[in-house]
Amino acid sequence: MRLDLRRWCSAIAGLTILAACGAATPSTAGTVQTVSLKIMVGGLAKQIYLPNMLAKQLGYFSDQHLDVTLIDEGSGQASEDEVLAGNVEAGSGAYVHPMVLNAAGKKIETICQFGIAPGEAEVIDARKAGSIESPNDLKGKNLGVTELGSGTHTLTLAILGRAGIDPTKEHFVAVGAGDTFIAAIDHQTIDGGMTTEPTISRLTSTGKGKVLVDLRTPDSTRAALGGDYPFIGIFAKNDWVNSNKDVAQRLVNAYVKALKFIHSHSAAEIAAKMPADYYAGNQTLYVTALQNQISIFGTDCKMPAGGPETVMKIQQQFVPSFKGKTSNLSETYTNEFANKAS
Repeated sequence: MRLDLRRWCSAIAGLTILAACGAATPSTAGTVQTVSLKIMVGGLAKQIYLPNMLAKQLGYFSDQHLDVTLIDEGSGQASEDEVLAGNVEAGSGAYVHPMVLNAAGKKIETICQFGIAPGEAEVIDARKAGSIESPNDLKGKNLGVTELGSGTHTLTLAILGRAGIDPTKEHFVAVGAGDTFIAAIDHQTIDGGMTTEPTISRLTSTGKGKVLVDLRTPDSTRAALGGDYPFIGIFAKNDWVNSNKDVAQRLVNAYVKALKFIHSHSAAEIAAKMPADYYAGNQTLYVTALQNQISIFGTDCKMPAGGPETVMKIQQQFVPSFKGKTSNLSETYTNEFANKAS
C-alpha cells in the first residue's frame, strides 16, 4: 500500500510539472494564434497580382488565422528591397528577383509560384505600327518598363536579345503601369513598352496600342522566350521561412485556395470579388482581359519544372549585369509548402 501511495504521489507531481511547463490542456489544445503579416505587392490592381487581393477578399487569409496587410507598390523591384530590409515579411513579385539576389549572396525564396507565365505584352504605339512590325524593329527605340531592374525590364531584354539586338544600346524609360504607361504612349515618351492587364486591353481597345509580343499564355511565352517562364509569386527571406514554417504553410494554404477558386469560376465571377476601382472604369473590359490570360495562373503554388533554369539562362544570355554569374536555384524557391497544402 505504501508503494502504491508513493506511485500515486509521483504521478500527481508529474502532472503538476507538465502544467507548469505549459503543456496543452483540453481547453487550449488546437488553438491557432492569429499572426499579423505585411506583404508588399508590385501593383495590386495589375491582374498578374490578382491572387493577393482575391485571397483577402474571399477571407482565405482569415481562415488560416492570418491578419494580412497588402501594401501596394508600383514594382516588384521595390518589394524585394523591402523584404530584404525586413520592413515586410513577404513580397509579391517576379521569380527573377530571388534568383538575381542569390547570385549576390542575398537569400530570399519563392514559397508560392502562382504566375506560371508573365501575363505581360510588348505593346507599341499604334501610330508607329507601320515601322515596328517585329522585335527586330525595336532597335534604337524608347522602350517603357515599370522600373529599371524590374521583371518587365528583364523580359524586354530577353525579347531584344533573342532578336539579336544589343540591349546595352537601347533606351529604357521607367513609366510604371496603368494611367502612367498610357500617358507615356499618348505623349510619345515611349515607342512601346512591356506592360500588364488591364493596361494592355485599355490601349488596344481604344486603338492606341498594338500587341507586338504576347506573353499572356504559357504557349505564347514558350514561343517568345524558348521555355516556361515563371513570373509572379510570393517570396520571403530564407531565414524567415525556416523560422516560421507554420506561418509560411498557412500563407501558402490561402494562396492555393485562391488559385483553385480562379480555376473553378468564370472571369466575371472572379472580377466581381475585386474592388471596383480595379476595373479602371470598365468592368467588361477587365473581365475580357482576365479571360484572355487566365491560363497564366497555376493551380497549386508549385514552381513549373524547368522554369527556374529558363529564367537563369535568359539572365545569363541577355542581361548585361548578370553575365558570368550563376545562382544556386535550390535556394531560390521551395515546393515544400505547396506539396503540403490542401
